Amino acid sequence: MSWAIEMKNYSQRRACALVGTAPRVFRYQSSRPDDASLRERLRELSSERRRFGYRRLHLLLKRKRPAVAVQPAWWLNGRN
Repeated sequence: MSWAIEMKNYSQRRACALVGTAPRVFRYQSSRPDDASLRERLRELSSERRRFGYRRLHLLLKRKRPAVAVQPAWWLNGRN
């Protein structure tokens, strides 16, 4: 969609219509905090302990970072 806007000089509305999405989707900015360090630590732990599931990995993460909830551990574990 960026290609159509920049190269073809289409309006944002027209480019979104060509792709079939709403302009609101194109302009969306995530407000979620960056979790790159959490992902990296989870990858390290899961590579060290291959058989551990997200619950046991969460306990290991919680030792270093007490504020980590189970949900991010479960969600990030599926993205490895």
